[in-house]
Order: sequence, then structure tokens, then C-alpha cells
Amino acid sequence: MSVNNDSTVLAAYFDFIVGAAIFDLNGLPKEYFTTGDNDNLSWVQTIFQALGLRSLLMSSLQLEGFHYAMVHGGGYSAIVVKQPSRYFALLVRKTESGAVNNSFLQWLQELEPSTLRANARFQVA
Repeated sequence: MSVNNDSTVLAAYFDFIVGAAIFDLNGLPKEYFTTGDNDNLSWVQTIFQALGLRSLLMSSLQLEGFHYAMVHGGGYSAIVVKQPSRYFALLVRKTESGAVNNSFLQWLQELEPSTLRANARFQVA
């Protein structure tokens, strides 16, 4: 399956992202991005804890394969995927979490932090 590179679809993906965080493969947070829609970073702690739980469950239960996790909160949902050299987490409006489909997840699998740094909507926190 190829990633949908339709500029309208990509713009829509960026429009409903209100925050992002990069974690190393040990689950430690490395970089944060905020938007004018939400500058609160408290959700990053939840993802940090979820990654720790994932690690514990995978080693204790000898589970294999982690594709993505979604954590629902008040008005937002956080989605985290494992990339080859990091975990990438996005915060999206809960009303938009229904847009999280296979195409979106594949796009997120390939998303580079430099893409967010180059987008004026995102500020490094």
C-alpha cells in the first residue's frame, strides 16, 4: 500500500494535528511540537507511560509487533507509532480521531520531524 500523497489529504492531516512528540526507542521523550490550538504538553506524560507499559507487556508476555496505540483523553486523542529509529506521537482533536485510518497511519509511519519543523503551524517546545 502506498501513502496517499494527495496534497488535499496531506493538508487535512496537518490541520487536525495539534501537537507532536518524538521519543527514542527506549521511550524517552526527545522533542516536542505545539500549535496555536494547544500548547499544553501534559499529554506527553501519558504517552511516556503508555510506552513504558508497552515495553513491560511485550517483555512479560513475549508479544511481538507493535503497530500503533491510541490514547483517548478529554477533547483530544494521542496516536503513537513506532518508526525504525523512534516513536512518533501526535495529538489530534477527538472529533478528528475518526480520520485515523490505514492511510493516515502509514503516513505517520513515514513522517519525519523535519516536516513539522518546516511547517509554520508547528513550534518546537
